[in-house]
Amino acid sequence: MFGNKWFVALVVSMCINLGALAQDSAGAKAGEDLHIDIPTALEKANVVIDFGHAVFAGPHEPFALGDINLLASDVRDWNAKGQVVVIFHGDAAYLILNDDAYNANRHVTTGNPYKKILDGIMAKGVQLELCGATAKGNHWGNANLLPGIKVNVNAMVRLTQLEQEGFTMIYQ
Repeated sequence: MFGNKWFVALVVSMCINLGALAQDSAGAKAGEDLHIDIPTALEKANVVIDFGHAVFAGPHEPFALGDINLLASDVRDWNAKGQVVVIFHGDAAYLILNDDAYNANRHVTTGNPYKKILDGIMAKGVQLELCGATAKGNHWGNANLLPGIKVNVNAMVRLTQLEQEGFTMIYQ
């Protein structure tokens, strides 16, 4: 059931990410325009993003946060109906911790450097969720999370539920 959808989502995500990396490294030459051959806008966007692995673009920026921010902006700009949900679990879950919990988890004193972009994503209407099993495994309570983060029972059950409800799954 998940095989083909997971594979397609992974390939699409990789193409987007590789294209963005190529653009960043090559840079656009002055005066060159990008021609969009396939203009796309969504009228309906029920999307769930499975964010279980922190893959970085450069030394500090999780690649998925840029993708999620772009999707959230597009959905908002198009006035698409529906909902975008991001489920954090596994080794990416620490991204949603508040400053004190982030410092303790990452052994730093900087606070959570991702909270500003996460706040911006939530301001665009995206629901951010944490896997309850991941939270329990790390001994995190609701007080350890950034404001606005919701906790589900566990990521696998929630992803299954949303896919059965017709959400498109994107694997990050």
